[in-house]
Amino acid sequence: MIRGGRSYVLSPPAFSNDAKRLLVCTSNSVTIFSTATGLPVASLDGHAALVTAVIVVPASTPASKIICYCWTASLDGTIRYWDFSVPELIKIINVNLPIISMVIPTLLSQTAETNEKSPKTFAYLSVENTKEPEKESSKALRGQIKKFNLTNSRMAGGMTLTETKQPEIITVSSSGKYFGIRSKRKLQIWKVPTAETERAMVKKITLHHTKNMNVLAFHPTQRIVAAGDVTGRILIWRGFGDRTFADGDGLVNGKLMNNEEERPGVRGDDDADSCTTWHWHSAEVNVLFFSSDGAYLYSGGKEGVLVVWQLDTGRKKFLPRIGSPLLWLTDSPDPSLSSISCADNQIHLLKMPSMEILKSISGIKLPCSFPEMCNGLQSGIAFDCNAGLVALRTENYCIQLYSLFDDRGVSEVVICERNHQPGDEVTVVVTLAVVSLDGSMMSTAELKLPEEGLGGLVCLKFWALGSQNKEFSLSTIIYEPHRDAGISAIAFHPTRPMAVSSSYGGDFKVWVCNNGIQEMDQPLSNSGWTCHAVGSYKKKPMTAATFSSDGSVLAVAAETVITLWDADKNILVAVIGETLMPVVNLSFVGTSEYLVSASRGSKPQLSIWSMSKLCVSWSYMLHVEAIASAADMSSFAALALLPESSKCNEISLKGRDGVILLFNASDPVPIFTWSVNKAKGGALAFIQADQSSIDENELDGKPPQSLLAYINGDHEYLLFDPQGKEAKEHSAIRQEGLGDLEEAGKFGYASIYGELPQFDPKRKQASWVASAPLERAWETVFSGSSHNLPPLTKLCSVFLESLLEKRTANVD
Repeated sequence: MIRGGRSYVLSPPAFSNDAKRLLVCTSNSVTIFSTATGLPVASLDGHAALVTAVIVVPASTPASKIICYCWTASLDGTIRYWDFSVPELIKIINVNLPIISMVIPTLLSQTAETNEKSPKTFAYLSVENTKEPEKESSKALRGQIKKFNLTNSRMAGGMTLTETKQPEIITVSSSGKYFGIRSKRKLQIWKVPTAETERAMVKKITLHHTKNMNVLAFHPTQRIVAAGDVTGRILIWRGFGDRTFADGDGLVNGKLMNNEEERPGVRGDDDADSCTTWHWHSAEVNVLFFSSDGAYLYSGGKEGVLVVWQLDTGRKKFLPRIGSPLLWLTDSPDPSLSSISCADNQIHLLKMPSMEILKSISGIKLPCSFPEMCNGLQSGIAFDCNAGLVALRTENYCIQLYSLFDDRGVSEVVICERNHQPGDEVTVVVTLAVVSLDGSMMSTAELKLPEEGLGGLVCLKFWALGSQNKEFSLSTIIYEPHRDAGISAIAFHPTRPMAVSSSYGGDFKVWVCNNGIQEMDQPLSNSGWTCHAVGSYKKKPMTAATFSSDGSVLAVAAETVITLWDADKNILVAVIGETLMPVVNLSFVGTSEYLVSASRGSKPQLSIWSMSKLCVSWSYMLHVEAIASAADMSSFAALALLPESSKCNEISLKGRDGVILLFNASDPVPIFTWSVNKAKGGALAFIQADQSSIDENELDGKPPQSLLAYINGDHEYLLFDPQGKEAKEHSAIRQEGLGDLEEAGKFGYASIYGELPQFDPKRKQASWVASAPLERAWETVFSGSSHNLPPLTKLCSVFLESLLEKRTANVD
């Protein structure tokens, strides 16, 4: 199995002592990147849940920069010690509580003050209290700050420093003397004891503000702490803790503080000399960081701008807009190198102090924040199955092409030329993106949202892949391709430059490039797309479309009805079946005679249609999120959501919310089924295996012809051989699990016509024929099963006789 698509920015990264490597928390592991190339070189695998902290053991002398040890913490409740040069796991410590954040001040104080090692190493942990409260209360405190003895692998005397409503992120000073958290409108700051022992008293102060605070930072040499709030303000407290932390070093800024003098900006009885407020950011501040010499303060937030403040004067300068909200700023042992983590899953390596971007480490784009703008199943995820690429829409009006085998971004295509900035109101949404079978063409649909009910616009664009630079360029743009109706689906012809777009306005259009003369392997530069044909069916909304494997048949869904067309002649060939709810996805199953459809609504349905019989073959009542068909096989995979009340979701699936079902189209019983998480918004595809990019050990040692790719709602993905040994072992449901699956949805006759009454052999069966003739016999003559009806010759005479009026004989 090949995994990828993990987030790089959920936790702050850490530099190695020589600044040549960057350690990044990526889901359940830590990925090590080269700062020179931006490519991954190794990984630390072993945690069973999300890794929340990575701390590199600093070098105390220049000669010890070759030391490559680090600590990691995870939601699995363990702390691990690694030699990341190998890489090799050295030690595992069980905390038995989910760890949200971890700092080890002892490591920093040893480096800053002395080369002598402390006999014990202590960590301060932000953990989640998993115990249920004795009494139900909305004020239950789930977060705790605890002191932990790493040397002896135990809690330090069961010491809990504080409790909060939710677990908070811990920030430590670069000197290792102070650490703190922000909890709503308060900052809680502790001073690390000079002689660290399990029973040593940890002194604390609290600073207050009128707004909720997001982040804090400590000055490297002075008692100065800065905090950023949700309104964009930055508060700087000078001389914090003079009364509480005074232990003979009460000099602040070179003079002894007088606690009786006026303290401007300080609220109440807070232990600080003064509080200054700066305001430039228009939204919440997420990043605060002091330079190594303490002369500058860096701040950033939702605007995507890094601001550099001169601490003494308050003057500022700016790093040009990065284009995404800023999350973390991390310095390195090399004062000329830092990193900035952004919300678009990118980490930029910065040259300091000029703040020039040297290199970018790009992860897969995270899901957009406006999924409700997209319709149907083609909600911004498309695959180039031959090249192993996935196309994902981004919030800055782009399509990211991401390599599933290399787990890195390949390029970005600017769909809409707009100066998008984080926090701007959304005005344009890329609703669809589809890539042709050979990857040479791409089509996108975008919607310009109306302003105050006016000015809405739908655009259909076609893109061609350049033969030299291998980048997509705009070929044709079509405004209002279906008048003012939205586009529901786009599909490419498998062998020719032809495409179809369907709309909710009640029609579909077939588009051709240069009259469809070019072959697929020829470049499409300077080419234009024109409308070849228009079709409709009873003015019903067209909700899905697809071509057969050879392109001879075009299937278009007209709400609950599936229509079959000859795309070249624009002739309606046949109409098959009718589903309970509108069809939102169609796919021919490889080269077989079957067509699979998925409908959504109050009665969702997965149906398989036989093209030879023009009728439904079998179906399940399942909410299907995605469908993928193998090109040269008669099998297909479906990603289905399970209802929350389903027993199989609670027991056999262990809380997972979806399943991937692998079917042979002719058999309603699934071959294999795998339970998955975050199925909502997910996608499936059969990817052509790239033998040069696959490690044989990853795929059972046998190179497969095609792999099944699953991308979940968070854009984490998995590539695996559905017929491989490991995949079979992880199959959640086989024959014995079919009963659980039926609880989530019925199949076959029951899914269409409902359940048949139970047959009781002990019950006396009623006669098929009424014992007494009726006055209006024709009303019941056709009742009963078709095989039980009398022959037509008898029916005809009975029916005609029933129409004749009987006369009463007169008796003389």
